[in-house]
Amino acid sequence: MKAIIDGLIVLPNEIINGHVIMYEKDIWRIVPRKQFRAGMCSEFIDANGGFVVPGFINEHIHGCAGADTMDDDDQALKTMQQALPATGVTSFVPTTMTMEQGRIEKALQRIRQAREDYQGGAQVLGAHMEGPFISPAYKGSQAEENIQTADFSWLESYADVIKIITLAPETLKNKKFLKDCQDHGITVSIGHTAADFDQAMECMDVLGHCHVTHLYNAMTPFHHRKPGVVGAALLNKHACCELICDDLHVHPAAQKLAYQMKGRDGLILVTDSLRACLQGDGESSLGGQKVFVKNGEARLADGTLAASIAPMNEVVLHFLINSGASIPEVVAMATVNPAKALGVYDRIGSLEEGKQADITILDSNDFHVKQTVIAGELAYNEEA
Repeated sequence: MKAIIDGLIVLPNEIINGHVIMYEKDIWRIVPRKQFRAGMCSEFIDANGGFVVPGFINEHIHGCAGADTMDDDDQALKTMQQALPATGVTSFVPTTMTMEQGRIEKALQRIRQAREDYQGGAQVLGAHMEGPFISPAYKGSQAEENIQTADFSWLESYADVIKIITLAPETLKNKKFLKDCQDHGITVSIGHTAADFDQAMECMDVLGHCHVTHLYNAMTPFHHRKPGVVGAALLNKHACCELICDDLHVHPAAQKLAYQMKGRDGLILVTDSLRACLQGDGESSLGGQKVFVKNGEARLADGTLAASIAPMNEVVLHFLINSGASIPEVVAMATVNPAKALGVYDRIGSLEEGKQADITILDSNDFHVKQTVIAGELAYNEEA
């Protein structure tokens, strides 16, 4: 048996002090310190007053540490798996780009293999397909020449691995594609879209519960006469919205507005990071396009803002500072909410007895990651 002591334990609705988490592969018990006996455990982690939170779940990430989901290299996902625990991430959904169909299929095959052949590090939960069924008008850093009309026939054989698909609803020939996704357990996320308010609301109504990919970015904005996708996302109580909180993609005031409109349960914090994350300034790439990173910004050659380079622990801290939300609420947006959206909340996403021991310890001052535990094993230790 192992134990984490002297930490501020962040539960979905509260922070508790003076308790000990006892675990092996799964969390066995969370007990008051006075009921704990050191002889019950052979290994200890002293949190030293840090926040003990569930391992972060990143449902939208292209790459980090020099590796990218679209790399035609079996080592790329392993590199990401090994690097992510230092950012507090214990599981993630590798995200594909709008590229040639063959490239996307190969990426899905690699993601499937990485999920099935787990060898340590952050766990792969499945794939997030960002495109190619998107709008050229809001392609962002996606390659326009590879945009396609939605066709479920070539996705069907990958339905076991695709967890989320980002698409532009106004480009669909009919609503059958949406039903096909639902029937196969794939979450549809509205994004990279030129849809107007009515088109977005119609899609949301058809889906019942839906996602919105990186709210505010790559979609029709809010205007008092044309509320756009942003207006629909903020008003629809069943829409769960991703938010990139690097303080570059979304202004702090817009982050606060999203929180006040959507509340704790309506937001999922993501990084949308590219391979340059954890790499510093210099030239990088995304989806076959050159990206230039300088002073914390990643842009294409034409100046278009590309993906983020912020790690998840910084994203969580930014939103905490900007939104006015409580620590349990903000942590839930990076743990509870993505776990529920991905259908894995019965196993991960919160610190509860019987759930997998995916645990991150954050410094209480600046949220840097001190230790990360995945399935009961120490995956990152800043002191090592």
